[in-house]
Amino acid sequence: MVLLEIAAVTKVYGPLRALDGVDLLVEAGTFHGLIGPNGSGKSTLLKSIAGAHFPTTGTIRFDGMDITEMPPYQRARNGLSLKFQITAVLTELSVYDNVLLALQSAETSWQLLRSSSRLRLNDEVMVALDRFRLADRADDLAGELSHGEQQWLEIAMALAPKPKLLLLDEPTGGMSPEERRVTGELLEPIKPDCTLIIVEHDLDFIKNICDRLTVLDQGRVIGSGTIDEIERDPRVQEIYTSRV
Repeated sequence: MVLLEIAAVTKVYGPLRALDGVDLLVEAGTFHGLIGPNGSGKSTLLKSIAGAHFPTTGTIRFDGMDITEMPPYQRARNGLSLKFQITAVLTELSVYDNVLLALQSAETSWQLLRSSSRLRLNDEVMVALDRFRLADRADDLAGELSHGEQQWLEIAMALAPKPKLLLLDEPTGGMSPEERRVTGELLEPIKPDCTLIIVEHDLDFIKNICDRLTVLDQGRVIGSGTIDEIERDPRVQEIYTSRV
């Protein structure tokens, strides 16, 4: 089943055409990678899906809904979540409270005023932390975590509300090779419940984790398919041998 459908999307900033007629289909229950040279439009496309900005032309449909001009908070309520490239955990709060706040974002004002959610959500918080090997750091300040652990915490926060689609912008940026390997292992079990779109420069990581890849160059899709299909595509080979 197609979960996300992008049709003829363009994004123009003055004379710059950041996206130029992008078409993309993402199947539910898959991990879909976006790759391409710097400035190819990957992050712009991700932000257009998330609602950080709206396309100039074209349409974006998510789970059967036209979300092209839907505000980001409504997209989130409908099951879309985003983790940006730069880590944005609340460093002065505990690891536990970072995940708790992510869960409470879906609570009503009345539930928050009554402070009824902390005890009720405790099990969900701990499950989220355990999934990303952070349960034993629950009481530590988030700022005390290593860079890789902060990245895992933010992914745990993005997954806490149980989205249907999670957008990850360079989730392994700044990680050691071992942390990158572990990140792939930690993400794999979520596939039955959450579809992923991943922007990543680490080709080994993205090939190991993704079912399909879409390659962008200068705002256009130049290839989309399985890992094997993309590796055999002469247009993709030309980009990665001459310009990356």
